[in-house]
Amino acid sequence: MTDRSRWFASTDWLAQHLNDADIAVVDGSWHLAGRNARDECAAAHIPGAVFFDIDAIADTSNPLPHMLPTPEAFAAAVGALGIDERQQIVVYDSVGLSSAPRVWWTFKVMGAKDVVILDGGLPRWRSEGRSVDVNPVVRPPRRFVAHFDAASVRDLAGVRDGLATHAFQLVDARPAARFRGEAPEPRTWVKTGRIPGSLNVPSTELIADGRLKDAPALRAAFASAGVDLTRPIVTTCGSGVNAATLSLALDMLGVKNAALYDGSWTEWGARDDVPIAVGKD
Repeated sequence: MTDRSRWFASTDWLAQHLNDADIAVVDGSWHLAGRNARDECAAAHIPGAVFFDIDAIADTSNPLPHMLPTPEAFAAAVGALGIDERQQIVVYDSVGLSSAPRVWWTFKVMGAKDVVILDGGLPRWRSEGRSVDVNPVVRPPRRFVAHFDAASVRDLAGVRDGLATHAFQLVDARPAARFRGEAPEPRTWVKTGRIPGSLNVPSTELIADGRLKDAPALRAAFASAGVDLTRPIVTTCGSGVNAATLSLALDMLGVKNAALYDGSWTEWGARDDVPIAVGKD
């Protein structure tokens, strides 16, 4: 059985270690529409947790949403939050398991040595009657030393070239109806459909009750979609958030040769110079 503690911290463990000096708790909540994650964090957060805004700790010069910032910009932003790469970083979100994997992945790509996700997130924490805080959290600044893992990230050119040479499998985390082009995209300027040759493992199929499923269930989900876990994989989704849930699951399954397409469908589907597939075939 896989030891989940490499990827997840239990609520019991966090409650016991909440005041440890080498622990940094991070609210990584993000919502596409209808909810304001920053305001929700201000209204109720795990004591000591700082808010990681994926739209602000990003390359804001890029019109695409929440693209990775430069390592220097990332280091400055999280250092100002009081986080360095040597601490144990515990990330959670307000859904259970939604945007926290994107924050987990970002910290890992930038060189953080010990990053885990709170198993069950804020909903589980609150359901157990654990305390939340409304007071602003200000941690003393730290120096985060970034070590960027470029091999874990793909851009449009890399995806296009890799598909042409069959260098990897592209696995899309969007719901099946969007993957097939049968449902509209939430960003109205983006076309419907998928990148030709990609496979579909909806991120929601990997989650139950706000927690990542166990390793056998994850393996079965990838297998049913035709994904060969022994070959290189690049994950994608709408804008690079839910793709990180696939990346988390693949890491838990021991898949090391994996990367994430940061621009994802928001980039690909807005262009006129790339192919698009629709339908079931």
